[in-house]
Amino acid sequence: MGARKHNTAQARKEANKTLYFAKLNNCPTSPRKMRLMADLVRGKGVEMAMNMLKFKPNQAADRLNKLILSAINNWQEKNEGAKMEDSNLYVKSVMVDSARQLKRIRPAPQGRAHRIRKRSNHITVVVDSRQVQLVDTQE
Repeated sequence: MGARKHNTAQARKEANKTLYFAKLNNCPTSPRKMRLMADLVRGKGVEMAMNMLKFKPNQAADRLNKLILSAINNWQEKNEGAKMEDSNLYVKSVMVDSARQLKRIRPAPQGRAHRIRKRSNHITVVVDSRQVQLVDTQE
């Protein structure tokens, strides 16, 4: 590996040490359905996002809810002693990328066949704490 790539990789590793994320690979839900759920929670507070997902009937909502819980646990491991309620956690970003497709064949009339694509996706959830700025009103 060249020096430029090595330096870039080291910088990326250092930046990832300050991120609190959870990742789910090869989730057997189509990316389009998962992106609908991801758009609901992106930028929202963690408690609000989990409450929204809890009452959605979609299978994608359950998986995203578990992934947000995992990201919160990763945050708690790195920040021992800090309380989740006091830190004002929010969903910083949700990335949904398409993964492998299982290609199946369904019989069709007159000896033909139709292809069925069973899609899956990769999901990455990043949580962070908002810094609350106190405004001084006594001037």
